[in-house]
Amino acid sequence: MDADKSSPATDRDAVPHPTVAEAVVDAMLDRGVDTVFGIPGKQTLPLNRALADRDARFVVARHETAVPHQAWGYAETSEPGEMAATCVVPGPGDTNAMNGLKNALNDCVPLLHLAVETERSVRGGDGIHETPPETYDTVVKENVLVDSPAAAVPAVVEAIRTAREHPQGPVRVGIPKDVLAGRTPQPAVGERDPSPPPSPPAEGVTEAADLLADAGAPVLLAGGGVRRSGASDALRSVAEGLDAPVVTTYKGKGTLPESHPLSAGVLCGGASAELRDLLADADVGLVVGSDLDAVATASWSVSMPETLIHVTLDGDDVGFGYETDLGVVADADRFLRALDEEFADERAPSRDRSGAERAESVRAADRERFAALSASTDGDGGVSGDDRDSRPLRSVEVLSAVRDAVPEEAVVTADAGGFRLWTLVSFPAAGPRSYVNPGSWATMGTGLPSAIGAKLANPDRDVVALTGDGGLMMCVHELHTLAAAGIDVTVVALNNDDYAIISEAASRSYEFSEGAYGWAETGLDLVAVASGMGLPAERVSERDAVGDAVERARGRDGPALVEVVTDPAEPQASEWMTGARPGE
Repeated sequence: MDADKSSPATDRDAVPHPTVAEAVVDAMLDRGVDTVFGIPGKQTLPLNRALADRDARFVVARHETAVPHQAWGYAETSEPGEMAATCVVPGPGDTNAMNGLKNALNDCVPLLHLAVETERSVRGGDGIHETPPETYDTVVKENVLVDSPAAAVPAVVEAIRTAREHPQGPVRVGIPKDVLAGRTPQPAVGERDPSPPPSPPAEGVTEAADLLADAGAPVLLAGGGVRRSGASDALRSVAEGLDAPVVTTYKGKGTLPESHPLSAGVLCGGASAELRDLLADADVGLVVGSDLDAVATASWSVSMPETLIHVTLDGDDVGFGYETDLGVVADADRFLRALDEEFADERAPSRDRSGAERAESVRAADRERFAALSASTDGDGGVSGDDRDSRPLRSVEVLSAVRDAVPEEAVVTADAGGFRLWTLVSFPAAGPRSYVNPGSWATMGTGLPSAIGAKLANPDRDVVALTGDGGLMMCVHELHTLAAAGIDVTVVALNNDDYAIISEAASRSYEFSEGAYGWAETGLDLVAVASGMGLPAERVSERDAVGDAVERARGRDGPALVEVVTDPAEPQASEWMTGARPGE
């Protein structure tokens, strides 16, 4: 009877272990990472085979620069902690992806970057695409190289946890192709949740509450950390309890919906003189979830309130650019909730002007500036009528029409470039996961890729990518990704045939001719480009046509592009919004 039994060794041989790539994908899926953006290569094929066999979603991009920005847009518009993965070949693929990895690092956005490394047998021998793994140390939160075949799954599991742990960020895991293709048994990995972000010290919360309660004109400044920690509800509650206006940084835009009466605008290079005065004139300011970096504060030239409370996850931020009266190292959501409890039985003191009145004074001044720019023909603010109708559209006019044509609940992604500041100051964001724009890294070519990620994370929401011709041409290949994958994104491209923000500075400060870095003689036809990639597209140049064109594009079953001709000579937000109010 014993002779009829199969030996244990025979059973093990009959059922081979899964490949390491399969085990890695299983570990990702078990932890909620089911979407991967990338470009396949011979090195990545073991991983691609495993992704296909397990029905994980693999989105094929057309250039590696777009790949991390797609995962970045996915995470930016998802619930805190949700994330996607990226996968590229070594060397050129990995170095192309460094741009987006650095963007994610600066913005504290979680993603798992799987880099398929050169095979171990040729490493050090200048194999194809071989690059020293330490090349990537400075663009990710953590960079891990898998040397032992049995270490692949533990490395990926730990990378996912690290990426989600505050401050969040991208984690790179380099796994050699021969390891992925092998069948080395992987150890079972015990679960370890990300460490919770630091709770605020009770004495710090109490001191902050006392300072704010006694303030005559408090103001809140909210950064990207409010979004990352899911603290928007707590921010609104604190602001309403204090009756204090809320300013956000460029990364905090939308953390308080900009339709809220306490929303005063965005601190960025295009922030108006009136918004800057609001901050300077406040007696107590609470900065939460921001490092008060050089980009938001114009290299710390923006005056802050007389008394400053600064809440951040990194103690090195406290006192770096501004003297701080009270620094607190803590999670934004935990701090704001604790602060809200301190105010539970308190009422905001009676003041000469309410928080809503102070916020509205800034918004009203901004609207005056927008209206004057829309009415003017030369940027000096005064000529209207037929002369205005004969000039090209300006960014604020286009953005106003797009906002009216796009549902409030839509996700809007914005690229970098000259129009970005106009978008930050004039395009209202509806919520913390409804608006995406690059942070202090401010790289161009992010608007379209991030919209692709946002749509896959939010399949039931409209997604609109706002971009300029300069930014779009740095990722124009991803129009084909939209068409090939049938990703329903509406692209609105403002085309002035110029690197206008550069041309303006070159003319103003360095005596270059107007439009020095433009293409007036070789204008770009974005409709032809998009059509050639399989996207329906139309071009508009008249004010009344923008909204209808956007609505038609949104109504299509699939992606579409609207090209809007704009004025290359329009004033830049950094000049128009910070100078004297038109008419004064």
